[in-house]
Amino acid sequence: MAYFLVFVLITLSGIFSGLNLGLLSLNKTDLERKIKLGNKDAKKVYPVRKNGNLLLVTLLIGNVAVNSAISIFLGSIVSGVIAGIISTALIVIFGEIIPQAVFSRHALKFGAKSVFLVRFFIFIFYPVCAPMAWALNRILGEEMPTIWSKDELREIVKLHEDSPHSDIDSDEERIILGALSFSHKTVEDVMTPRSVLFTLDSHTVLDKTTLEKIREKGFTRIPVYEKRIDNIIGLLYSKDLIGIPFGEEISKILRTNKLIRVSEGKKLDSLLSEFIKKKSHFAFVFNEYGGLEGAVTLEDIIEEVLRIEIVDENDTITDMQAEARKKLSEMELS
Repeated sequence: MAYFLVFVLITLSGIFSGLNLGLLSLNKTDLERKIKLGNKDAKKVYPVRKNGNLLLVTLLIGNVAVNSAISIFLGSIVSGVIAGIISTALIVIFGEIIPQAVFSRHALKFGAKSVFLVRFFIFIFYPVCAPMAWALNRILGEEMPTIWSKDELREIVKLHEDSPHSDIDSDEERIILGALSFSHKTVEDVMTPRSVLFTLDSHTVLDKTTLEKIREKGFTRIPVYEKRIDNIIGLLYSKDLIGIPFGEEISKILRTNKLIRVSEGKKLDSLLSEFIKKKSHFAFVFNEYGGLEGAVTLEDIIEEVLRIEIVDENDTITDMQAEARKKLSEMELS
């Protein structure tokens, strides 16, 4: 009978120890997220896990009480020193190491199956544990929610993409990482520099030469200036040229509404919001002295999020910033 009782106590010790490690390793924020995604195990575990201090005190008191009882009963069977050695070995191996190793790998699964037992222990020990849990809540406060920084989220995404157990693929990883980082980028990082910006004077006449040049460049929106390039007054849309007779001045058909002017340091997420609000896809970049530095489009921002160059059938240059650097290098060499 005494041996059977020791076996029962060792089993309870393992249960208390495993549940302590397993349940408390489950983060409340993670459980709430899993519940929203329809995880039934998380829904079962959350009611007992949400009051972490009460759960902690209950399991620890139960574990200590059981371990003490094991030593007492073994002491009644064998001599003191041997009882101490045997109880230590049993508690460490079967009451701590094995159950904690198992529960740490399958915390949610075993936790969900053991909820009824945890509720029973909480009910039994409640008169003793409740005051202690209340005191801990008052002293330590509520558990802090787990909030990851953008850098941590990026590493989590990379880890998931590398894992064979995750359904995140390389394309999704690239897009998610781009979305997490583009708000740190500024207009200067993605804009088309002034040196390679195709512009036209507002008094330019639409003749065969001009139309051919526009066709060769392949741009759908062309900045238009008056007298000097820093004085941008509007945009010429290539589609507006359909049906326009030769000899017409650009100033007669350019669009002057929805012009967006931004600084080089404007954040891309802020500019994206402005594009959406003003229903525009094009912005001019000016420096602090009012000089034109370049232009940025909605496509530039999307490319930064997708981390890939979007090239259509009319594009002759895939990377305008690289082209600008090449042009500058050629000028320096000459």
